[in-house]
Amino acid sequence: MSKQSLRLACPLLCLLALVARGGAASHPAGKPNRLSRETSPYLLLHAHNPVDWYPWGSEALERARREKKLIFLSIGYSSCHWCHVMERESFMDPEVAAYLNEHFVCIKVDREERPDLDEIYMTSLQYYHRLVGSSQSGGWPLTVLLTPDVKPFFGATYLPPRNSEDQVGLLTILKQVSEIWRDEPQKLQSGADQLTDIVRRALRERALAGGSLPDVSLADQIETELASEFDPEFGGFGYAEFDVQRPKFPDHSNLAFLLDRLERAREAGTSEEKLLLLLDTTLTAMATGGIRDHLGGGFHRYSTDRFWRIPHFEKMLYDNGQLASIYAQAFALTGNELYRTVVTELLAMVERDFLSPEGAFYAALDAESEGREGGYHAWKKADLEAALSAEEFAAFAPVYGLTRSPNFEDDLYVLLLAQSPAEVASQLGIDEAELQSRLTTAREKLLALRHERPQPLTDTKILTDWNGLMIAGFADAGRVLDRDEYLATAKRAAEFVLAKLRGDDGRLAHVYAGGSAKAGAYLDDYTNLVAGLIALHRATGDARWLDEADALTRKQIELFWDTETGGFYFTSGDHEDLLARSKRGVDSATPAGNGVAALNLIALAQLRDQPDYLDYARKTIAAFGGLAERAPSAVTTLARARLELAHEPDEKIEE
Repeated sequence: MSKQSLRLACPLLCLLALVARGGAASHPAGKPNRLSRETSPYLLLHAHNPVDWYPWGSEALERARREKKLIFLSIGYSSCHWCHVMERESFMDPEVAAYLNEHFVCIKVDREERPDLDEIYMTSLQYYHRLVGSSQSGGWPLTVLLTPDVKPFFGATYLPPRNSEDQVGLLTILKQVSEIWRDEPQKLQSGADQLTDIVRRALRERALAGGSLPDVSLADQIETELASEFDPEFGGFGYAEFDVQRPKFPDHSNLAFLLDRLERAREAGTSEEKLLLLLDTTLTAMATGGIRDHLGGGFHRYSTDRFWRIPHFEKMLYDNGQLASIYAQAFALTGNELYRTVVTELLAMVERDFLSPEGAFYAALDAESEGREGGYHAWKKADLEAALSAEEFAAFAPVYGLTRSPNFEDDLYVLLLAQSPAEVASQLGIDEAELQSRLTTAREKLLALRHERPQPLTDTKILTDWNGLMIAGFADAGRVLDRDEYLATAKRAAEFVLAKLRGDDGRLAHVYAGGSAKAGAYLDDYTNLVAGLIALHRATGDARWLDEADALTRKQIELFWDTETGGFYFTSGDHEDLLARSKRGVDSATPAGNGVAALNLIALAQLRDQPDYLDYARKTIAAFGGLAERAPSAVTTLARARLELAHEPDEKIEE
């Protein structure tokens, strides 16, 4: 983006940025609005708001165009704490709701149901911040104001309902914008046109990242970048030494890349101690920190600090699916018993808290209960002491950090492994087996006690792409740990998805909720499910799963392939016409669909003897050659595919 285009877009946008810094009848509270007809648990949470919500669709969009009304677009998800806060504060407020209903067409979107909309309007927010000189980043709830032709001109995340000492409130912003739209609509339209052009260009450039097939030295460049971003004391990547409250994420794709490099080094008989240090330090720190649920198993979304101590408490299926595979493979590589424990406790949590009666996996567990984030998971020391025997507490307290000062708000503790059981056993003068017995009993008691608390909301929708990741997690764990029951769980989930989320025409749906499948699938639905089926084949040897993976891959090529520059679009060719059509190569919380697609194509070419898949894989990787050159560590999954392609012995296409 040129400096000139920034200046052109800035006058109106800067006016709105200063606002962001600086009586009609409401929909009756309690009376169901249009969201009551939806199946998304997140949308249903808003079904009794006094805001006259619409789901995204033709009814809302046609009304906005017909009545020339601005659109108030709110995007969130069920396990988002600040989404709940904004709903309670603003969307249940009669005055805010009345103003929204009179002056806007209000649309509520579940970002997990519509990741295409979320990508477009989150990109809009990010560029809006750049235009107005804000250092803020994106996040949820995502609040975007649109013209009747769905072009964005203002964006924010959480907003309070009214002005506070340090933030202008939602109601003030809505009134300011409405006055401009009434008196000088061309100003808003002009700013929206300019911002939309920038967003379209940005998403188009991602889709045309292009270039030639990157050299295999791409992997070496990524190793160098990861080493430079590595936290040598506490593991993880992208930390700031003097900003200990900067969030730290699991970075699954980085960990999968390190595992891939280490496995290749082992096969080649070479030493990669530096890579092992990066992997082991990070996995151990995560496993011992508060980001892991030491009573219930599994991992929360991310750490709010450098030390992995205090998490953001939501639990997501996609995190735990990827981490099940990563820790299982790390156990196979290192023999570290801590990693085996992490896997078995994680999968026990998934079977207890995420498994639907039909055998598929739910999407998420909320970050809050009774309006408080972390309230379900944190403990008062006195409550722990009262729940355990003296011997149990004497063992439990030093191991899980209770001999230190409280580490969470209101004198509460988030449990973490503060001392090794061997050290504590020595201090208590007992053998480690006895200590472990006391700890096991203590954890069981506390988990049962925790289950008596008000439960966090479970988002019960079933997403095809996230189920693919969890199918792979159970399959990989079953293969590595020789656990047939894990393979049975993976098979049952795969059978559900193939039966309930695939139509007679072979096309997948994205989501299953309320007893039916809905929403056309995205690229990641195909790629992650295919990867899960390939993992299931590798674990069981059953050719059925390869047959299913092959059929889905053929359908994926038919629907998503870019015939001009190669690679796969995120949406199918007959998808709803939106502001832009993106093509993703950058890994995020889940691996990039194009990277997974390339890995799948190479695997199927090997396992099914279909050399045409190698051509598709090569063109997919090459489509992001320019991106790989500019930002190597952003494309670790594509880099793994590039290495795998280089080791394909029968490849006939010139390097």
